[in-house]
Amino acid sequence: MAATPVPPAPVSVAETAPLSEPARIVNTFLAPSKTFTDLRRNASWWAPFLLMVIFSVAFVYIGGQKVGFRKIMENQMRAQPKQQARLEALPPDQREQQMQGGEKVTKIISYGFPVIQLIILVIIAAVQFATFKFAAGADIKFKVALAIVMYASLPGLLRVSLAILSLLSGASPDSFTFQNPVATNPGYFMNPADSPFLYSLASSFDVFLIWTLVLTAIGFTCVSKVKRGTAFAIVFGWWLGLSLLGASLGALFS
Repeated sequence: MAATPVPPAPVSVAETAPLSEPARIVNTFLAPSKTFTDLRRNASWWAPFLLMVIFSVAFVYIGGQKVGFRKIMENQMRAQPKQQARLEALPPDQREQQMQGGEKVTKIISYGFPVIQLIILVIIAAVQFATFKFAAGADIKFKVALAIVMYASLPGLLRVSLAILSLLSGASPDSFTFQNPVATNPGYFMNPADSPFLYSLASSFDVFLIWTLVLTAIGFTCVSKVKRGTAFAIVFGWWLGLSLLGASLGALFS
């Protein structure tokens, strides 16, 4: 008697179906491997960047309304004691002229930050792409690396959301800055003027930034054959090196 043929096992639709942009964004927080694996199919990154633009403009607008760009600029200057001392040495009329100009520049840069952020993320993606491809031998394309960096940056939206809630609930305007608006890193509790180097370095240990770095490492692991340990070493190695460099330059020119 002939054996009854065994039908092939059904293919799971959930594993093969492409993800929509909203599903990618949600899965970045809940199941990041699904999002990053899907980037091999389609490396589109416009959705997370559009969210960054919306959140950034809303944050800047609310900050301008609740605190004011003049006050924000003054708070930011506390992290640069040398420049603040030079400003205070000017005659009153020149000092006021400098302050008015600084207020306008702060407003322009703040609203234009999404453009600056895009340039920064492209540079980060290029550095990570080159490191993974040429140092780790990863089979990856630049557009995929850029998409990884974009989606991995989404936890920053939660930080912006906390900052917006803090402003709306009456946060003190005396210490608010766009660079470090909420207590998600040790630098928030430090006086920048005491040690610009330590302040900058401590600010780098931000909860949401660490989350972004972890997602970046997971992303490169999912789209390439690089081991997870190697991916984490590359991502966190660059972060530590750049944090030390940024803190050193900040201390030098502050």
